[in-house]
Amino acid sequence: MSPVTAGELRILGMDPATDGPAIRGRLGVCPQEDTLDNELNVFDNLYIYGRYFGIDRATCKQRAHELLEFAQITEKARAKVEDLSGGMKRRLTIARSLINNPDVLLLDEPTTGLDPQARHVLWDQLFRLKQAGVTLVITTHYMDEAGQLCDRLVVMDKGLIAAEGSPRELIDAHSTREVAELRFGVGEHEALAGKVEDLGERVEVLPDRLLVYSDHGEDVVTAVLERGLHPLATLVRRSTLEDVFLRLTGRSLAD
Repeated sequence: MSPVTAGELRILGMDPATDGPAIRGRLGVCPQEDTLDNELNVFDNLYIYGRYFGIDRATCKQRAHELLEFAQITEKARAKVEDLSGGMKRRLTIARSLINNPDVLLLDEPTTGLDPQARHVLWDQLFRLKQAGVTLVITTHYMDEAGQLCDRLVVMDKGLIAAEGSPRELIDAHSTREVAELRFGVGEHEALAGKVEDLGERVEVLPDRLLVYSDHGEDVVTAVLERGLHPLATLVRRSTLEDVFLRLTGRSLAD
């Protein structure tokens, strides 16, 4: 962890500089890369990790069985880690981070690389933890994940806070209620942007479509047709956190 450069840092009311062991005992950490021990079976990955926290053998065994059930991998208790699917490994990693009953769980890109079914299983498990009173601190590039799991969001850009608030607050502050997507022929969007720019709060030109930000998307589409413009396809949708993120950080790729 980088040293504090200004202000005061407290975690669970404690100072990391002097209360490191006490803080770590109440934290759970799920790294982006799985760090499971391939030499141990699934059950022992939980049991032995729990022993590092000083949990007694009986409690550790009970806790391991509970977490296997929580992660929906009870039938894999004696299986080798290398035989698990990617989704099962991720669930096991999260289960292991819960072995010490943490008050705060840190998750770094928890569902990266998982298929949609596995992602939704994990979302359900994390939501259950949240309902049980565990504080989740999540880093993610999946805006739908942030919207599903987070009460408060912080959008970071180049190491600085670009915006913060609830999902609804961020959308209200940085986007419109709806977005009308207009698809014209290849190469036509730049030239047509000026003909629709007065129909919304702003217009964004993309290589394959125009985005018109407005609180009344259907009215935008109606007005476009009344002006004699004939898009190949139209779509009216609600604004999302992805719209907010892209507006705040830009669409160009960052390292």
